[in-house]
Amino acid sequence: MKMRQVLAALLWVPALALAQAQGYPVKAIRVINPYTPGGGVDALFRPLAQKMSEALKQQIVVDNRPGANGMIGMEAAAKAAPDGYTLVVSTTGALAMNVSVYKKVPFDPVRDYVPISNYAESPFMLAAHPSVPAKNIRELIALAKSHPEQLTYASFGVGSSAHLGMELLSMLAGVKMIHVPYKGSVPMVTDLVAGHVMLSLDSVQSLMPVLRDGRVRAIGIAAAKRSPAAPDIPTIIESGLPGFEVGSWYGLLAPAGTPPEIIKRLHAEVVRALASSEVRERFQSFGSEPLGNSPDEFAAQIRSDIAKWAKVAKSANVRAD
Repeated sequence: MKMRQVLAALLWVPALALAQAQGYPVKAIRVINPYTPGGGVDALFRPLAQKMSEALKQQIVVDNRPGANGMIGMEAAAKAAPDGYTLVVSTTGALAMNVSVYKKVPFDPVRDYVPISNYAESPFMLAAHPSVPAKNIRELIALAKSHPEQLTYASFGVGSSAHLGMELLSMLAGVKMIHVPYKGSVPMVTDLVAGHVMLSLDSVQSLMPVLRDGRVRAIGIAAAKRSPAAPDIPTIIESGLPGFEVGSWYGLLAPAGTPPEIIKRLHAEVVRALASSEVRERFQSFGSEPLGNSPDEFAAQIRSDIAKWAKVAKSANVRAD
């Protein structure tokens, strides 16, 4: 009798999960944003969330949990119930870089989440203060080699994507520069404009306003192809530094154990929302490319990025407490 009860229970669990998934969602969905309100993650996710909410017929509530370079929010998501009612938006830095930079990361970026979709990618731009006598990457490398450890570059924190991105540039070009960390993108760009630092690597979205009015000069786009938001600016790869790709993806994930049927439904709604001209135009206005890849493709991308940035962090000896 006991064995029959055990077998019945084992059959009942997946049947219940399927029933829950078929009726999903029946209440509001909370999406944790591990960064501050009003930032780049918010700007991209909210128009997507609005479209998804309309299709799902349930409210999507953004819950900002900033701190520790995204780790506070990511930990909260990892510990949430895997029922489809708590999700998390994440970036390259929070999920793929932190694990190689910080001594203690309170989550496993692969085991603790189920990827739903990478919904957007934003390439970074390398910019210089106008006083820097280099107009392209070849001239900048020559300048850095003739003045070793004299050029300064800003980032929005130790171990951030801007920091590791510039360390990748240094590795590829064989140069040494001085890192000046800031507590965010805004103060970093402010000091670049003021000439307190010479270089900065940041999103196209962040740098375009000060680029348009001539307060900084673009050295190039850190991507495989030019940005639709700045088509006249060449990529650093085409200008002479192969392999230099730095940016941030923006992805939606669920806690590990979330039923596959729910993941499938959420992925379908991400793709549907990205097909909206309104969402696509909003993304492109920020210099971001709408994607919508599959859960398997996103999982492979996360693993690839973890390996890529682990090599950079180890080579440059980048560590944070």
